[in-house]
Amino acid sequence: WRLEAYGTIDELNAHLGMIRAYPMHEDDAQFILFLQRKLFAVGGYLATDQSETELREKTIVSPDDIAAIEKQIDAYDKHLAPLTKFILPGGSVQVSATHIARTVCRRAERNIIRIAEHYPIDEKVIRFVNRLSDFLFVLARHLAQKSGHEEIPW
Repeated sequence: WRLEAYGTIDELNAHLGMIRAYPMHEDDAQFILFLQRKLFAVGGYLATDQSETELREKTIVSPDDIAAIEKQIDAYDKHLAPLTKFILPGGSVQVSATHIARTVCRRAERNIIRIAEHYPIDEKVIRFVNRLSDFLFVLARHLAQKSGHEEIPW
């Protein structure tokens, strides 16, 4: 379970790197880089049996990290049309890649919760990954808007 969880975090991190490789506003790219660094720490945390090893402070997700994601969600959301219908994933290649990253993030969250049923997992790690998947949904909408791609209602 542990291997599946940190492997999925690694996969998610690679997807974020691909999203960041597309042209985007520098502030967006820097925020994704922040997330990638945190995901690297989360992967290390999940790969480490806490009963065997004392973790270094930088591998812990802080409430400020979660708040940063929520703040970024709110910043994007205020410029997006309210959702009145489900939307289909797609649009540009970058938007599609962001939706793929979102689904990988949800899988990572399920894997972490599976571990938490058997081993102690810091609740902040679970919240961080949960908020990250919500961020990726809003990021996909933000990128679609910035690139002029219309959302396709279901």
